[in-house]
Amino acid sequence: MRRLTAVGAALALAVLLGGCSQKYYDERGKADAPVAGRAGDDTPAEVHNFPDGFGNLATKCVGPGKRGYTTTRDVHAERDDGGDTEIVIIPANAVVVDDPGCTGP
Repeated sequence: MRRLTAVGAALALAVLLGGCSQKYYDERGKADAPVAGRAGDDTPAEVHNFPDGFGNLATKCVGPGKRGYTTTRDVHAERDDGGDTEIVIIPANAVVVDDPGCTGP
């Protein structure tokens, strides 16, 4: 009985984690965009978490004298007066601004 429980738990875990695979995100267009020749800056961004209901903000230097900012996108359901549910997608925003503190090659 214990062996059956352990096998069942392992199988359930595999199914749950299988939904988080790179292929899962690639197929749904939620993965990172490919970078030609794998060139670019892979350093982490500085992330600022906002309360639930607000997009988080990430920022980093994106070139000499340039800083990029981006927000997360939000997908949620809203009900109209008739009780119908509509999926609302608030897109991520990105902006690049001058920042003399950003140095680079």
